[in-house]
Amino acid sequence: MALIMMRSVATTRRGFFKLKRSSSGIRAFSSLLTSPPSKAVVYERHGPADAVTRVIEMEGVEVKEKDVCVKMMAAPINPSDINRIEGVYPVRPPLPAIGGYEGVGEVLSVGSAVKHLSPGDWVIPSPPSSGTWQTYIVKEESVWHKISKDSPIEYAATITVNPLTALRMLQDFVTLNSGDCIVQNGATSIVGQCIIQLARHRGIHSINIIRDRVGSDEAKEMLKRLGADEVFTESQLEVKNIKGLLTNLPEPALGFNCVGGNSASLVLKFLRHGGTMVTYGGMSKKPITVSTSSFIFKDLSLRGFWLQKLMNSDKVNECRNLIDHLLCLAREGKLKYECVFVNGVGRF
Repeated sequence: MALIMMRSVATTRRGFFKLKRSSSGIRAFSSLLTSPPSKAVVYERHGPADAVTRVIEMEGVEVKEKDVCVKMMAAPINPSDINRIEGVYPVRPPLPAIGGYEGVGEVLSVGSAVKHLSPGDWVIPSPPSSGTWQTYIVKEESVWHKISKDSPIEYAATITVNPLTALRMLQDFVTLNSGDCIVQNGATSIVGQCIIQLARHRGIHSINIIRDRVGSDEAKEMLKRLGADEVFTESQLEVKNIKGLLTNLPEPALGFNCVGGNSASLVLKFLRHGGTMVTYGGMSKKPITVSTSSFIFKDLSLRGFWLQKLMNSDKVNECRNLIDHLLCLAREGKLKYECVFVNGVGRF
């Protein structure tokens, strides 16, 4: 995952307004407060991200009485962000659009009717919303969730799409107890790394499948340091009795698939009778093939997970509480993953 670090542009304001100055920002008494000019990564048509995106300068926008103006500090580049730009994601913002879907920012100014946020607060969009690849965002207070300023910025910016997906999938499909086991492919992904650590935190074992590639031995060691019990490459699982590779681990009740194709079939082979495989991605772009015997004789269940649908439901407040829990784990060093830092919007 790449992380865009933002650099603010000039903070001149346009229009006339009455204001009350605080030690860290501005609170508006009228609707004539505007945001500073902003730089943004935009696209006007779908296609390869490096071909259709460009950086533009945008004029400030009005901060209405229920609005909050946020100075973005960091925003990630997730695979789903690229899919939206390419036009292949199921839900896409209307064109022209600003890239990005999650991130963290600092409140710069608030409208006169804003009750729970103040200049200087750190916030994230929750549910996530399109347009985080810009230096300033103006949206209603209800969009923003206040977080602790002690949170490491790279985790604050990335806590929703991947770690929350991992936590919800561990909670929402099968009741797992300490000593149980899960299996997953795509284990080196951010979601995969989070699943390993969150499962370990609950005493749940993990079997992890990764691609055959240069550096696979180093990837295995990295996952073991995070708490993985077993890590196999796909070629290691080309055996007749796949469960014979397990020593003291129970058969998994729950599996996670973000790859599809043969890798998904390997997850299914590990599952115990009555087990469930949850699919949340399809990076190989290959279909999932399930044998008839898997349904008849193993009574396996196949489910799907899409965070966006969940967060657009009545579970927003529940998800915000889980986000706070995840950030607490990150501050305590119990949840770790790496981000690659790239130049910010203000330095393109």
